[in-house]
Amino acid sequence: MKRRVIGLVIITVMAMMAVVGCGKKDSGNTFKVGLEADYPPFNWTQINDSNGAVPIDGAKEYAGGYDVEIAKKIAEGLGKELVIVKTEWAGLGPALISGKIDAIIAGMSPTEERKESIDFTDNYYESDLVMVVKKGGAYENATKLSDFAGAKITAQLSTFHYTVIDQIEGVIKETAMNDFTAMRVALESGAIDGYVSERPEGISATTANDNFAMVIFEDGFKTSPDDTAVAVGLVKGSELVDDINEILAGISEKERIRIMDEAIKNQPSAE
Repeated sequence: MKRRVIGLVIITVMAMMAVVGCGKKDSGNTFKVGLEADYPPFNWTQINDSNGAVPIDGAKEYAGGYDVEIAKKIAEGLGKELVIVKTEWAGLGPALISGKIDAIIAGMSPTEERKESIDFTDNYYESDLVMVVKKGGAYENATKLSDFAGAKITAQLSTFHYTVIDQIEGVIKETAMNDFTAMRVALESGAIDGYVSERPEGISATTANDNFAMVIFEDGFKTSPDDTAVAVGLVKGSELVDDINEILAGISEKERIRIMDEAIKNQPSAE
């Protein structure tokens, strides 16, 4: 809510290319969506098409998860064929502006910084920040940020999750990691005491690994509403904004919860 901050270099590149991409609308029959396919339950990679997974363009693998299900509904509403383009988080913005993809549906938060270079639709999910820790460890029963003084904490690279760690007085802020798979491995090994995430990923992590626990704060991080929401990212001036907003409006809150619950249930097992 995913939730995350694109680096200044990427924003600069996007701003430079915005004039080229302004108003761009895919004139073909495909709707090319960029996502990491490595952020369960929002998106992940699997080896077959079970549970409605979609083929990843140019690969023998498939993408599943909440983002994929939302993308399928949007593509159907637009009357286009969905194409999933697996893209590293840092490359999503440039891929959008260059026309490699038509939209970002990757748990991306519509932060004010991103809005300078990307247009966003209405939100399609909202969540809260949590901390994923080891079950039975020193931090499982934490309820407030101050409980993590002296803890080794990290978050994903180029996300606002990493910046909020600074709100914890006395924390040991570890180097940011590229993806959630790496953070789960680091937590399991004891290299870190916890990582900042959003509630859906926290549920996903604790469901996939019995050794993990999720801390839901009573006195937690200070964030803006846009930080913990996710929306579809589009090029500046895109004509698709209104069309996609209309499609999203047709997905009830009850249906969104059902889709997320199914995504958590269907996520691949931890290795």
